[in-house]
Amino acid sequence: MTSCYLSSSCFRFLGFCCLVASFMFLTTGCYGGKTVEAYTLATGGSAHRGVEVIQRYNCGSCHLIPGVPGARGNVGPPLLFFSDRTFIAGEVPNTTENLIQWVRFPQSIEPNTAMPNLGLSEQEARDVAAYLYTLR
Repeated sequence: MTSCYLSSSCFRFLGFCCLVASFMFLTTGCYGGKTVEAYTLATGGSAHRGVEVIQRYNCGSCHLIPGVPGARGNVGPPLLFFSDRTFIAGEVPNTTENLIQWVRFPQSIEPNTAMPNLGLSEQEARDVAAYLYTLR
């Protein structure tokens, strides 16, 4: 009986197994070149109400917003895949609190923005944020 410790084919097999295991470990948690976050963004809002707020304030007159009937504007940026974005308005990291601040008081983040202050309440902004974070 030959010992596996001396067989070169055993070493090749073990090396191959290590390579496969390393690949599987390194690719776990990756999605399309982006790391999948291990948390859910807590907005304190309702995505369903967010659609209603977006419609009520007519955000779709400036933005293309998937899932919102009639939201086909082309003045502001399209909000496709919003949850995958790194920054809001190219200025601040895409976090819940920054998004709520942006939706409520856009000039506080970017003074020369064309986005108007619509007078949203904090809860309305949380609802809008909840909806925007569903856009993947």
